Amino acid sequence: MTRRYRFLLTPRWLGWLALCVLFAVACSFLAQWQLDRREQAVEEIDRVVTNYDAAPVRYASVRESFVDPAADDEWTVVEMTGSYRPQDMRLARNRSNSGSVGYEQLVPFAVAGTDDVVVVSRGWLPTASEDGSQPASNPAPPEGTVELTVRLKPGEPAIDRGAPDGQLASIDLSAYAEQIGVELMPGAYGRMAEEDPAPAQAPEQLARPSVDEGPHLSYTMQWYAFGALGFIGWGYAARLHARTRDAEALAAEEDDRHAAVAAPAQERMQQARRLERLRRGKPSDEDLEDAAVEDSLVDR
Repeated sequence: MTRRYRFLLTPRWLGWLALCVLFAVACSFLAQWQLDRREQAVEEIDRVVTNYDAAPVRYASVRESFVDPAADDEWTVVEMTGSYRPQDMRLARNRSNSGSVGYEQLVPFAVAGTDDVVVVSRGWLPTASEDGSQPASNPAPPEGTVELTVRLKPGEPAIDRGAPDGQLASIDLSAYAEQIGVELMPGAYGRMAEEDPAPAQAPEQLARPSVDEGPHLSYTMQWYAFGALGFIGWGYAARLHARTRDAEALAAEEDDRHAAVAAPAQERMQQARRLERLRRGKPSDEDLEDAAVEDSLVDR
C-alpha cells in the first residue's frame, strides 16, 4: 500500500470496511433465499408441465398417492367412478381465483368397488354481493353414478382460524374427516376437471396454475450487485479522500511559496512608505525610534 492510502489502516476506515463485509454477507443470504424460491417455482412448473395435461390414469393405479402423495404426484390426472355424498358437503373459505376471493365447494366422493372416500373440489363459487359470508350460489352435485376426472392435490395444513358451520378454513383432510365422522383418504384430494353426467349448474373451474417462475432470478442478481456496491462505494470514498488530502497538501505548498516571494516585496513597500513620511517631515513614532537608534550607532 502506498503512503497515499495509509489512512485506510486507521480504525475509522477499517470500521467502514467491516460494515461493507457484513452488508455483503447479508446480501448473499438474501440472494440465496431468492435462488431457493426460484428453484421451488421451477419444480412446481415442471410438475404442471409434466402432469397437468397428461393422459388420465385409473384411480386404482394411484390409490396410494391419495394416502401419502409424493411431491411429483401433484396434478396427476385421475379417472374414477362412484357417487357423491352431498350431505357432507363443505365450503373452503377465502379461496382466490383469477384475482377474486370466494369459496371452493368440497364434496366427498365414494369410489365404486372400494371403501374409499375421496374429497373432490368441484370448483370455485363467488361470494354473494349482499352477504360476503356465503356464496352467491351453491349448486348440488349430480346424483347417482358419476364418472369423474380430477387432478390430484395434496391436502393442506391446518391453520389457526375458525370457520362458520358448513365451512372450512383450509382443506385439512383430517379435520374434515373428524367433522363429518367419515374416514376420508388422508393425503390428497381431487380438483375437478370433468364430470359425467354434467349438471345444469356447476361451480366455476379454478384457473390453470401459472407457469411463470417470477422475478426471483433477477432479485438474486440484484442482491449480489448490492453486496458488491458496498465495496465499490468504500473504494470510491477512499479515492475521494486521498484526492482531497492531495489537494490540501498542494494548497499548503502554494501558500508557503507565495509567502516566501511576497515577504521581500512587502518589506520594500514598507521601507518606501517610511522614506516618504520622512521626506514630508511627518515621521511616525516608529520612524523617530529608528532614527535615534541609527544616530547612536553612528556616534559609536
